[in-house]
Amino acid sequence: MPYTCPKCDRELTRESQWHHCARINLDDLFKGKSPELVLTFDKLLAEVSDWPDVLVGVTPNCVTFVHRQTFFVIRPMQKALDLKFYSSAEIKQPPVIKSTASGKKRFENHIRLGDVSELRPQLFAWVRESWEML
Repeated sequence: MPYTCPKCDRELTRESQWHHCARINLDDLFKGKSPELVLTFDKLLAEVSDWPDVLVGVTPNCVTFVHRQTFFVIRPMQKALDLKFYSSAEIKQPPVIKSTASGKKRFENHIRLGDVSELRPQLFAWVRESWEML
């Protein structure tokens, strides 16, 4: 059962979970961003937030998706979304721009997307693997 912080109304997995405790409006993260970037984010949000036991949180710089741990992070940049997710093996193929070891048996991966046409089934499969492992 999720816990809701009484100060910021953010849903957390447990009462003692550390978080950036501030009320952040999701729309503020996308001020000045292109409609295409917002649409790309909306498509990602619609897909991933529907998975079981996913909590979505907004911080001053990004949107986090938590299952048992944070498994997916979307950081809006000026002209792209920086997507961070985890995998059990290093991913060396595009569109992954960086894959680095993060702990003993996982890798942190980054992809940058500029518009909705760049969304592919493989991306959702990688994020789903991240959801399953964390």
